[in-house]
Amino acid sequence: MGREIRWFDQPEPHNYPAARSYLSLLFPAAAAAKHVQRLRRAPVAQFKAKDIFRASGLSLLGVSNSHVEKDRRKIRQGRSLSPLLLVRHGTADRLIIADGYHRLCAVYSVDEDALIPCKIV
Repeated sequence: MGREIRWFDQPEPHNYPAARSYLSLLFPAAAAAKHVQRLRRAPVAQFKAKDIFRASGLSLLGVSNSHVEKDRRKIRQGRSLSPLLLVRHGTADRLIIADGYHRLCAVYSVDEDALIPCKIV
């Protein structure tokens, strides 16, 4: 795919409260907060879009989803996206996308082999 996907160097500040909100549905509040603290300190790594999907077990949202389309528009306009926030959950044997599911879907629809910057704990 010839289209360059641009990324911010670090997640945007509002991504962390969004991750905490989502993680609070899966974990007690204190555990969700601890995951977010660890995410804030984690270095940025890169993984292929298709591998993140496989590890998460989630399905791809269609391009008709308004949030996915908003992120696809950012890609077309050459605007930067925020890195994903990921949590490894051993007991569930899957990867949790704490923040960035719509961005992942948008990127995958453009280039499934694209490297996506992520913070992962």
